[in-house]
Amino acid sequence: MLCVTMAVMLVAVATAAAQPAGANYDEAKVPLYTLPDPLRMTEGALVRDAGDWTARRRPELLHLFEEHVYGRAPETRAASRVVVVETDPRALGGRATRRQVRVLLEGTDQGAGFEILLYVPNAASRPAPAFLALNFAGNHAIHSDPAVRLSTAWMPDGPGVTAHRATNAARGTDAAAWPVERILERGYALATVYYGDIEADRADGWRDGVRARIGPGTTGAFAPNDWGAIGAWAWGLSRALDYLQTDPDLDGKRIALLGHSRLGKTALWAGAQDERFAMVVSNESGEGGAALARRKFGERTENITGTFPHWFCARYRTYAGREETLPVDQHELLALVAPRPLYVASAAEDLWADPRGEFLAAQAAEPVFKLLSRGGLGVDAWPAPDTPVGHGIGYHVRRGPHALTAYDWEQYMNFADRHLRPARP
Repeated sequence: MLCVTMAVMLVAVATAAAQPAGANYDEAKVPLYTLPDPLRMTEGALVRDAGDWTARRRPELLHLFEEHVYGRAPETRAASRVVVVETDPRALGGRATRRQVRVLLEGTDQGAGFEILLYVPNAASRPAPAFLALNFAGNHAIHSDPAVRLSTAWMPDGPGVTAHRATNAARGTDAAAWPVERILERGYALATVYYGDIEADRADGWRDGVRARIGPGTTGAFAPNDWGAIGAWAWGLSRALDYLQTDPDLDGKRIALLGHSRLGKTALWAGAQDERFAMVVSNESGEGGAALARRKFGERTENITGTFPHWFCARYRTYAGREETLPVDQHELLALVAPRPLYVASAAEDLWADPRGEFLAAQAAEPVFKLLSRGGLGVDAWPAPDTPVGHGIGYHVRRGPHALTAYDWEQYMNFADRHLRPARP
C-alpha cells in the first residue's frame, strides 16, 4: 500500500505549485558556466593551507552567503531558559527514554520558544550520539506515541489539522519519514523540533516567530541582508544544540544535523555557521540548498524567490534570472561544512531539485575537504541509483520521488557509524 504522509503531501503540493511549464529538465539546455573557486579569495589570492582557509576564506564565504542568500542572524545567542516538561525512562515499550523539553528563548513562557522531542536508546551505551532534525508536521506527527505533546503552533491545514491547529488525528501522520525504532536500534538518539515552532512557514510568519522578537528586522522592516525564515530556522537549530550539549544522556560532540527539502537547505546553513555540529546531512535540498544555481536546471532562483520570498534575505531575489552573477554558488556552502563529514542525497525522480546538480556541488566542494585532510567523494562519475559513495563527503541518489525514506536513514546511519562512533580497541 502506498502511504503518503502529511508532510510529504504538503511538500509535494508546494513543489508542484512552484513548477512552471517551462522549467528546464534537459541536460542539453544547461548553459556553460564557471563556478567560483572555493579556494580563491575574492581579491584573487589562493588559499594555500588550512590556516588560510580558517582565518580568511571561510569567514569570507560565510559573509557572502549572509549578504546575498540567507541574511544575517543575531550576533549573540538569546538568553534562554530550559524547562524539562516530561521524562519517561520506559517509553516505546522500554526501548527509549523520552524527554520533552521547552526552550524559552527569552526566558519566559510568553516569549519566543520551541519544544524538543528527544528519544534516547535504552539499550545503547551513554552518552549516545544523536541526530537532530526539524520536522514539517509537529513532534506529535513523527510517531504514534500518545504521550508526545500535541503542537499548539500554526501549521498548514491537512490530515489531522483543522483551522491551522493540530488535532489528535495528526498523531503519527509523518511516521513513514521517521523510523524511530530503527534509529534507536542502531544506537542513535533522535531529537526533533517542529520548524513552525520557530517561525511559521508563510510570508508573514515572522510576526509570530523569532524574527519578531529577536535580532534584526523585529519590526518587519527587513534590510536587504537581514535573515529570512531559513536563517531563523537555522538559528533555532543552534539553540536546540545549546540544550542537547547539556543533556547527560547525549554526547554533545557527536550530534549530527539532518534536514529534508527546505529543511535540508536549513540544515546546510546551520551546519555551515555552527561548527559544533559533528556531521551535516542534506536530503534533497535542491535550489538554495545543495544544488548548483548556475546550472539553471529544475527549480531556479526566480522560482524559489517568487514562491517562497520569505525563506531568504531580500537581496537574493535580485539574482533571479542571473544566477551567474552570484558571488557564491552552493558547492561553497557545502565546503563550509569541512572538515566535518557531510552527506548529500538526491532522488532520481526529483528533477525539480536537480539531483545531478547536487552531486556536482558535492564534487566541487571536494578540494576544500582534501585541503583539510578529509577525504571527499572519491568518484568522478555520478553513481548509479541506490549506490552510496564517498568518504568525508557521502552521496547517493535514491530511486523514487522527493521524500525522506527508511533507505535514506540507513545510509546516514551507516555514514555516522564510520565518522561518529568511537574507535573500538
